[in-house]
Amino acid sequence: MRLLGHRGASQQAPENTLAAFELALREGADGVELDVRLCASGEAVVFHDETLERLTGRGGAVRDTPWSVLRTLQVGAAGGQAPIPLLSEVLERLPRTAWINVELKAERWSESRVAEVAGALLEGGGHAEHVVVSSFHPLCLLRLAVRYPGLRRGLLLDPDEPMAVQTGLFLPLLARDAVHPPIGRFDRIDVERWHRSGREVAAWTVDDPAVAGQLREWGVDSCITNRPGEIRAALAR
Repeated sequence: MRLLGHRGASQQAPENTLAAFELALREGADGVELDVRLCASGEAVVFHDETLERLTGRGGAVRDTPWSVLRTLQVGAAGGQAPIPLLSEVLERLPRTAWINVELKAERWSESRVAEVAGALLEGGGHAEHVVVSSFHPLCLLRLAVRYPGLRRGLLLDPDEPMAVQTGLFLPLLARDAVHPPIGRFDRIDVERWHRSGREVAAWTVDDPAVAGQLREWGVDSCITNRPGEIRAALAR
């Protein structure tokens, strides 16, 4: 079972930064999960929130802020501060041996263009073999499928939306390669069914070693965690 650092090693370093991603790999993660959205000038930036305030202390939305401003901001956390990276920078820095789960973020239909921008970077840079692209947003996955069908696609299951609609409609239509369910909302039978359909299963967010051990027994393919070092050590025992 792969261990993926959720926004990197986000308990010890500023989330979604190169510092967090590199720390996750040093702690034994097989790769990282990261979030990508478009800024005002059109670049794919690695940033989770729709707005800047929680992570940088600055007001405004990412979609309304150009990269010339975002590049000057620091993401703060208990582990220090680090700059917001571009997706292109992360892809250049991380080794090709690292598995990368790129989550596409879009609150508006117009923002689903992030799929085409990110897809161009992933396919153009030859990253198809070690990347899966996931999203809660059906249109992001549709745009990715049309423009870059060779890239792996995974549907993130939203616990606040009807599971029957997500797994019965969106999953077969849009997510050819993977399903990403939240812990507590699936069981071993679900894992077996998804595997029979040819899809990998990536569970989120797993910070309890006992839960990680159970998921490994169920055959889950990837475990997304805020604590990759702790979970790796527990699984090794």
